[in-house]
Amino acid sequence: MTHASVKGTPLEVPDDLVRLSVGIEAVEDLVVDLERALGKALKQGKH
Repeated sequence: MTHASVKGTPLEVPDDLVRLSVGIEAVEDLVVDLERALGKALKQGKH
């Protein structure tokens, strides 16, 4: 089941949710990736 199948119900994922799926990586790499992605999103007004 995906959350797409519960649209319009109390189980629906909100638009402002940030979902992360990470593997085994160095913490520093994750921080850099998140900073880069969030910086781009803020510049594009997607927040």
